[in-house]
Amino acid sequence: MKKHNHKALGLWALCLSVIPAISFAQGSIHGTEVDSKQQSKPNIVFIFSDDAGYGDFGFQGSKVIKTPNLDQLAHEGVRFEQGYVSDPTCGPSRAGLLTGRYQQRFGFEENNVPGYMSKNSALDGDEMGVPVEEKMMADYLKEQGYTSAYYGKWHVGGADKFHPLNRGFDEFYGFRGGARSYFAYDEGKAPSKLELMERNFAQYQEPKEYLTDELADEAIDFIERSTEAEKPFFVFLSFNAPHTPMEATKEDLAKFPNLTGKRKTVAAMMYAMDRASGKVLDTLKRLGIEENTLVVFTNDNGGPTDMNASDNFPLSGTKSNHLEGGVRVPYVMKWPGVFDHGTTYTHPVSTLDLLPTFFAAGGGDTSTLENIDGVNLIPFVQGTLQDAPHEFLYWKKDTRATVRAGNWKLMRFPDRPAELYYIDNDEKEFRDVAAENPELVKMLFKKIFEWESTLERPRWLLERKFENYDIDRMDHYWQKPSDGKESEGKLLIRPASAH
Repeated sequence: MKKHNHKALGLWALCLSVIPAISFAQGSIHGTEVDSKQQSKPNIVFIFSDDAGYGDFGFQGSKVIKTPNLDQLAHEGVRFEQGYVSDPTCGPSRAGLLTGRYQQRFGFEENNVPGYMSKNSALDGDEMGVPVEEKMMADYLKEQGYTSAYYGKWHVGGADKFHPLNRGFDEFYGFRGGARSYFAYDEGKAPSKLELMERNFAQYQEPKEYLTDELADEAIDFIERSTEAEKPFFVFLSFNAPHTPMEATKEDLAKFPNLTGKRKTVAAMMYAMDRASGKVLDTLKRLGIEENTLVVFTNDNGGPTDMNASDNFPLSGTKSNHLEGGVRVPYVMKWPGVFDHGTTYTHPVSTLDLLPTFFAAGGGDTSTLENIDGVNLIPFVQGTLQDAPHEFLYWKKDTRATVRAGNWKLMRFPDRPAELYYIDNDEKEFRDVAAENPELVKMLFKKIFEWESTLERPRWLLERKFENYDIDRMDHYWQKPSDGKESEGKLLIRPASAH
């Protein structure tokens, strides 16, 4: 595979580069647009998995999990070695992706899970959503003449005002909450309204087959209708696989005779998700529109190993923490004729970048986008712009916060001093070098504070015990060689729906 390589930043070089603040990151969004002759309103298909492990794909090195269709997509497109989400949990990650903005800017800092919130939380229940004043991905694409559809898990607001049809999408078949069964609920048996499958607005219709397959079938129907109408389309296919509950078909379970327990089930769920993705990708070929379609695949956060037996190898950490295994995700783009076949991009990128990238792909002028943290990746992937898309990337949850600057990563904790890692040669985050670089630590600590000063206060708060749990979970899946011991026992598992 071809690689767009870059030199690692040394300590002194970084110290010089940090001083100009965030002007580079803000300016890089206004990079070169796609030449109008190269694009005739390409279709956009975005495939999004939920709680998949970083290492649980063939193209990520797995020898156990079978993902041939996504492997082929990665082989034919661009694989981003350092793709990041804006948060290591479901709801906030989606809020950032859909708006192209750090979700903390509008108070969406904590996961929105009704029933698990602090009694002092300002909001709870259906009211926990992306404020209606925030423009979303489909709003921007509608301005470019796109018809948009959303299929699957929503999780950015349960109230009607937050509904996908009120956020720029033209069609919807999915559920408003964060998790549900993969099989149809009997009438009146769904645990909550947020788990009901809904067609467009309030037309409740449970799936007739395994949900992962049904979501793909719905997307295919939309693609076929849009192609016949000769209209550019945007599909957001938001699988809930392999998020809990752990449910798979007997046929898919039989594909993994050598596995047992949750690992067997997650393998079957991943296999089904890959099969469903393959059906969508095959449809693009069958209809003769593959060459004029931008396809993107990624995942919402690191795998929650304790919940669904996902594997984030070779990274440390899990969903809900800021270790690489919590915030780094598989990330693939394919756009024939625009991006080179079978390439690897090595600079850090973010799911915040998808909105401006899609907007630019559709012919939009990204210089007109206001207050967007994401960057149009097209000129970077094409090689027109050689620098890294981002000077800084940030993460925050409660008192925990992290900044990535070049290859340096500083993490701030509530229960220990801040730690510094050089990711280029320590992606497992085993060697804390904070003591050797006190001035750099001070500088990056200050950068976090400066960024935090631009954010809104959280609109809702989870119960404090979940923050304590996240720290324990992080430590459990961050066994450094210096610890002198292997993981001992099993982690106490709290209710799965809280994260």
